[in-house]
Amino acid sequence: MGEWKLARPALLTVRGPGYLPYMFIREVSDGTDLDQVLMVREIDKRVKRDGGEFLRLTLGDRSGQVVAMVWDDVPEVVPLVAAGRPVRVVGRYVVHPRYGPQLNLRALRPAEPGSFELDDLLDGPMRSAEQMEVDLRELVATVPQPHLHALLERLIGARAEGWPAYRDAPAAKFYHQAYRHGLLEHCLTVGQAVSAISATFHGIDRDVAVAGALLHDIGKLEAYTDDPAAIELTDDGRLQGEIALGYYRVRREIEEIAGFPPSLAKQLLHIILSHHGTLEHGSPVLPATREATLVHMIDNLGGRLGSFDRLEKELREGELWSGFDRALGGGAYFAGHEPLEESRRDAA
Repeated sequence: MGEWKLARPALLTVRGPGYLPYMFIREVSDGTDLDQVLMVREIDKRVKRDGGEFLRLTLGDRSGQVVAMVWDDVPEVVPLVAAGRPVRVVGRYVVHPRYGPQLNLRALRPAEPGSFELDDLLDGPMRSAEQMEVDLRELVATVPQPHLHALLERLIGARAEGWPAYRDAPAAKFYHQAYRHGLLEHCLTVGQAVSAISATFHGIDRDVAVAGALLHDIGKLEAYTDDPAAIELTDDGRLQGEIALGYYRVRREIEEIAGFPPSLAKQLLHIILSHHGTLEHGSPVLPATREATLVHMIDNLGGRLGSFDRLEKELREGELWSGFDRALGGGAYFAGHEPLEESRRDAA
């Protein structure tokens, strides 16, 4: 595949195989020239006032993302960019007084093999997948109820057919844990929090609550594609939704376990059906048990705190406030901010 260059004179020429020193998006400052590989996150094709087309590209790496506009030669650019595809970009990073950070493109090229590290372009959790699996196994071991324990082993046990997908799947397309291992991170965090708080309030069946927390989002295995670089809804995800997909997946396994108590099945399946909390947010029923209410509340809390993690990764040195975030309904404040990129390296 060829390359695309702006028709007007470029201020910086693409120099054969040469690149400028790599900088993470979070480290780039206003006026910095870039010549490096970034991941195409989104492509939005739009129409100009004169009827012509232009592209709004979202490009990023594991530290953040930036918008780049393509005003000319759209047919030549389209073959070079696809969501989830690395692309070599040449341009200048600028902070527009109204529109914020953006990349003024001068050229685009296919990303040459060996010219980038995929891990540098993909976001990921703070904990390693290996450590999270250890933590998950320890948590599952604390669920002594035999039918629930058997169900967890069938669905997310080390030998379960669906375990590799559960381990690698994202938790969302946007907002929180929208990266490889995000589902494991999110469900484990919710499960650990539910376990810790269950003894605080009267009348909560801890085993039911923990099992429901670990399985509440399992429908996302079928609702999202398995490409970590370009997370999209599948046809089933769009047609049925992750709650329905999760409900039927868990119910099928319950029906394969001899003697599974019907009352226990009702409690667990209700958690899955109600975990979004409201009809407006997609739950077909509202939480009607202590356990379902607890899982919904912790699930919602985990998602919102995950948004803070996402925003903090994009903060630059010395910044305390993020920009407006739709998931939070405002900006996020980080007192004593320590860049999470260094924390991720330490955790690795």
